[in-house]
Amino acid sequence: MPEQLLEVANVTAGYAQDIDVLRDVSLAVYGGHVSGLIGLNGAGKSTLVKTICGLLAPKSGDVRFLGESIAGIAPHRLIDHGICCIPQESSLFPYLSVEENLLLPLQGRAHTFGASIDARYAEVLEIFPALREKRRSAAGDLSGGQQKQLEFAKAWLQKPKLCLVDEPSIGLSPLLAEEVFAWIERFAKSGMGILLVDHNVRRVVRMSDRIYVLSLGRITASGTKADFEGDLHEQVRGWLGIDF
Repeated sequence: MPEQLLEVANVTAGYAQDIDVLRDVSLAVYGGHVSGLIGLNGAGKSTLVKTICGLLAPKSGDVRFLGESIAGIAPHRLIDHGICCIPQESSLFPYLSVEENLLLPLQGRAHTFGASIDARYAEVLEIFPALREKRRSAAGDLSGGQQKQLEFAKAWLQKPKLCLVDEPSIGLSPLLAEEVFAWIERFAKSGMGILLVDHNVRRVVRMSDRIYVLSLGRITASGTKADFEGDLHEQVRGWLGIDF
């Protein structure tokens, strides 16, 4: 049985005192597995990612990593616990070079990464060769696809146990989106636990070990890939406009 990394336990959260975007949400992510979160626009998917990352405090419930609550941890300290987030919006510093963007998250963390930083950096440039050619360029001068590649390279360099990936294929061509999904699969095969949020429902179902359906702030269905593949879950079929 794989190790449970993340547990979202009965979380209710929102941006206003009397308005709850998430209602009693529970899900789990395991090491080496992809947990997919799907839902229509406005369902609360990105709100859940922000809550896990500490950008939004739960009103009730808890977020636990390896059995310990992380609800009160500042977002920039999560990597110290082995948690990384690839957000929907860019997290890059556009006027810093590719190399500076890659190494910035490791600054002041020699006690965690030690002498392996140089080896990891060399590995990243092997995995993402386009970044080797652009390593002296400003991140803001990269194409959209290259910037997304840099986001994933940053995450790989940090070697987290858990990676939250929010809408990674949005705005990308189908070819670039396929590259993104291949990187996610590589992350999972390395042993990382992945929480994947993406609008490409069919792809999320295909590559996830467990799928959660979020609708109007609640988990309305969940199951294994086998439960959703082929004859898709009734609710998901309805989203895709498939007749019964």
